[in-house]
Amino acid sequence: MADDPYKILGVAKDATPEQIRAAYRKLAKKHHPDLNPGNKAAEEAFKSASAANELLSDPEKRARYDRGEIDASGAERAPQGFRQGPGGAGFGGGAGGFGGGNFEDIFASMFEQRGRPAGPARGQDARYALTADFLEAVNGATKRLTLPDGQTLDVKIPHGTTGGDVLRLRGCGQPGRNGGPAGDALIEITVAPHKLFRREGQNIRMDLPISLREAVLGGKITLPTPTGPVALSIKPHSDSGTEMRLRGRGVPAHSHHHAGDLLVKLHVVIGPADEKLEAFLKSWDQPGFEPRGGST
Repeated sequence: MADDPYKILGVAKDATPEQIRAAYRKLAKKHHPDLNPGNKAAEEAFKSASAANELLSDPEKRARYDRGEIDASGAERAPQGFRQGPGGAGFGGGAGGFGGGNFEDIFASMFEQRGRPAGPARGQDARYALTADFLEAVNGATKRLTLPDGQTLDVKIPHGTTGGDVLRLRGCGQPGRNGGPAGDALIEITVAPHKLFRREGQNIRMDLPISLREAVLGGKITLPTPTGPVALSIKPHSDSGTEMRLRGRGVPAHSHHHAGDLLVKLHVVIGPADEKLEAFLKSWDQPGFEPRGGST
């Protein structure tokens, strides 16, 4: 019998869906097989966390588990007050036994549902977490997801995906029963941060260091963008904090969204000590120029 899913995820019995999801993400990242190759203990912990999350993230399954109708593996439990007799038949417990009731009524009630053939039933949806790199989420990509049982799914991440988006892979969930269709796989995406780029809606921001020479005289530099390097012209006399907009170089157009822009903020970097520069600045002046506007 599987362990208590609440204990596996480390959450209280009254935990909210958000708390359950957060606890699962933390454990999935810690024990994911891709991050722990050859570690059987981590693999088992990942499987246990995934199974616990699957049960507790399904409101119907969670309610049935809390009522004691199913165990942590999802298997049916025998109704309270009944015990198994020879051949698997159930008999009433307690001192009253059958209580003098009509045998035909008792057995008709007991086997009514067992005797009725079950129809096709759709399989349960399965929930998983997947981390995408920043540029994979912006430009789109296909990533391979390793499932708790060792199988893999190729997940197509559409361009423009944001953290928290849930992708649905139809028919990739739990198998159906009695010929019913399989459930779906629900993949919740987490987007890893990037060392250069930050996303704001459809726009992307970045800070660009430039030299003092480039700031004063201007020049052309090669600028990295989410879709590849481009040539960028720096205007002469560009100050730190100057913002440049490259239209259409942000998040690509998707669904009802237009393509965003890349917003580049310049930062002047003085560089290492230079005696010639220091000597020049000591003899150089800008009459009438006050960078702080006369503030005290």
